[in-house]
Amino acid sequence: MRPQLSILFLLLPLTLGLPVWAEQPAATPQIATTYVNDAILPPSIVWHGASESLLLDGEAPWATPFEVGGFKVSPSYDETFVWLDKLVASSDLLHKVSLGKSPQGRDIWMLIASTEGADTPEALAATDKPTVLVQAGIHAGEIDGKDAGMMLLRDMVLGDKAALLDGANLLFVPIFSVDAHERSGQYNRVNQRGPIEMGWRTAANNLNLNRDYAKADAVEMQHMLGAINRWQPDLYIDVHVTDGMDYQYDVTFGYNLAQGLSPSSFRWLDTQYRPYVEQALMREGHIPGPLVFAIDNSDVSKGMSLWNASPRYSNGYGDARHLPTILIENHSLKPFKQRVLGTYVMLAATLELVGKQATSLRSAIKQDKYRYSDRITLTWGAQQQQQGWDFKGIDYRTEISPISGEKVVRWTGEPKLYENLPVIGNTLADIKVNRPSAYYVAPQWLDVIERLAIHGIRMTTLTEPKTLKLTQYQLTAPQFGSKDYEGRQRVSAQLSAHGVQTTLPAGTVKIDTQQPLGDLAILLLEPQSPDSLLQWGFFNPIFTRTEYIEHYAVEPLAAQMLEADPSLQAEFTQALQDPAFAADGEARLRWFYVRSPYYDGQYQVYPVWRDE
Repeated sequence: MRPQLSILFLLLPLTLGLPVWAEQPAATPQIATTYVNDAILPPSIVWHGASESLLLDGEAPWATPFEVGGFKVSPSYDETFVWLDKLVASSDLLHKVSLGKSPQGRDIWMLIASTEGADTPEALAATDKPTVLVQAGIHAGEIDGKDAGMMLLRDMVLGDKAALLDGANLLFVPIFSVDAHERSGQYNRVNQRGPIEMGWRTAANNLNLNRDYAKADAVEMQHMLGAINRWQPDLYIDVHVTDGMDYQYDVTFGYNLAQGLSPSSFRWLDTQYRPYVEQALMREGHIPGPLVFAIDNSDVSKGMSLWNASPRYSNGYGDARHLPTILIENHSLKPFKQRVLGTYVMLAATLELVGKQATSLRSAIKQDKYRYSDRITLTWGAQQQQQGWDFKGIDYRTEISPISGEKVVRWTGEPKLYENLPVIGNTLADIKVNRPSAYYVAPQWLDVIERLAIHGIRMTTLTEPKTLKLTQYQLTAPQFGSKDYEGRQRVSAQLSAHGVQTTLPAGTVKIDTQQPLGDLAILLLEPQSPDSLLQWGFFNPIFTRTEYIEHYAVEPLAAQMLEADPSLQAEFTQALQDPAFAADGEARLRWFYVRSPYYDGQYQVYPVWRDE
């Protein structure tokens, strides 16, 4: 049920942006001039757009803290949820649930908005409407989505946006990285125009949540993946503020490419979603564009980079699990007000379109989930795209800095169109594997099995030993990361595949790849995949030698082996043709140990089997 509205509200006309219950004129547009970093940033381009009519005066009864603060501030965690709790209490359309606690003990709250007032995954599914999940603050300083979402929720339950919920449901996480959000200050993001105080980029344990989707180390990420599995959204939006160069676009957004694992979802996003949302943004005075990543920020003429993200990132993860995922990157050099309003317009247009195109969206998702490609690409190479880009940039000059002695860019603030720039994208298929029918994971690798379960991948457990003919990888020449990355020592290795007949013990876990998350399982379990659990270090103990043989024992053993096997003598003689080997006594003894029955048969053997 919708809330009962006053007679005054029903009698007065509604406008696009200003709910009449506010009984206030739209605020006079303001440009942020109070940020401590303004003096060191490129010139700010004055902006006014139709979306400013969405703003309430700070004195209005339901003004958000962002509006009360003159469009320059974003509220703290406590202030955010005091305001949202009051809004939830005012309407049967809203409910609030906790996804779980952060490491520092804060709830990660999610707001549920539906005309039916659903408050459980089952109740939401029963509405038979598509669901959009929007998260803000995965990087807590990049918080535009929180303030935009607060305004939009208000206008849906008290203003003129209620119809957005007629065709779609909204799940809204105002602050994902809640602990980092509270590590707030004026000096957290030097390249960003507001808000005045911003949260921190990484979580309390210094993990970057938008590098954590595949490995799911952070408690916060485990809660989010659990929410995705329980609530089953049809569209996932991750709101960021970008870094890098200056340009005209204020709202940029993208998703994984046609070459990825969800081509039907890509087509829907590219042919249905993008045109609709870009038109909505342009009508409201914004300049939308695709994700902007320059090949060289100091030389725009070199062109743009097209990103096909891996599953450690939200959009790459969404591609792997066939959940259409949009990465919003608002432009950090645009004032906070402009970015928040652009996000509001984009979210409202998203709900409107998803409601209209529910059938086509769900059809695309279903096609991707049950596609089961015979070949899966694990890595991609760079190639120039056929289509160039007319890039709406900002003019600049370069000069030698007296501080660094190097070339530095000075953006002038003057718009400039760079026509037909080359675009380089990682769209050339590199390493591919055949799709196995299933994987088997040895039962002792509990962390691996746990992570697969956190992702929602379906598994069965052998209740008794089972003898099978399978394929297993032998790993060699491991290359470990020279430094820690996201809390882990990454590793890659060369590999060779061997057919084996083996008896799997009870407790071994089987993962069938003919399931909706089968493609994700392949990317997590194939060693050559950059976001495999092996490369993230989950299997690093297999690279440790734990048994040895003393020289005094291996030398007579080698003599016995040579006497018993003349072909081994010929092989050893051939090996001695290598001067380095011949001069290395340790290597010569190890040569025999490796070929002896005493050698550790599990050393550098990947404890995951493929059923071809």
